[in-house]
Amino acid sequence: MSSKTNIWVEGTIIAALAMILSFIPTNIGSSFSVSLGQIPLTVFAIRRGWRPGLMAGLVWGLLHFPLGQVWYLSVLQVMIEYPFAFTFAGFAGLYSQKIYSAIHANAEKKAIRSLITAAFVGAAARYFWHFVAGWIFWGAYALWNLKPWVFSLVMNSASGAATAIVTAVVLVFLYRSMPQIFTPKS
Repeated sequence: MSSKTNIWVEGTIIAALAMILSFIPTNIGSSFSVSLGQIPLTVFAIRRGWRPGLMAGLVWGLLHFPLGQVWYLSVLQVMIEYPFAFTFAGFAGLYSQKIYSAIHANAEKKAIRSLITAAFVGAAARYFWHFVAGWIFWGAYALWNLKPWVFSLVMNSASGAATAIVTAVVLVFLYRSMPQIFTPKS
């Protein structure tokens, strides 16, 4: 298989793994959760770069549809929260070159800083769109009489931060145990 085909196949497998991990219940209440699927997607985006990361994120978002994992209020809300938001998780790959360079230079502190930054960038890019959808579409369901934008900001920031922290911890663990996972052979 060609290198490009390998990347597509790897990205599709990663998207499926991300979807499988999404079935592990991490919800606390109706508005807070930790997205474990963010972990393999972030590893893939770092490994292959932001463009393949965006495509794998798109596939992950689209997999929600045939598996019946879509919360529907309107067509625009669904488009923002699934294909669009999950695609943006791939922006963690913006740090792939910094991470490659740090790994090849044996600069552990720089590699770890870049891995943590990548985890937070991918989660922030994704959860920004969940915030937008929460503010515009889910505002009528805001708890504690909060304004819709405040409720969406609080809940999506909490979920995004928790997801980023868990992802960063796993990335650092993976880096310390097998750094080669972040540098592809083909």
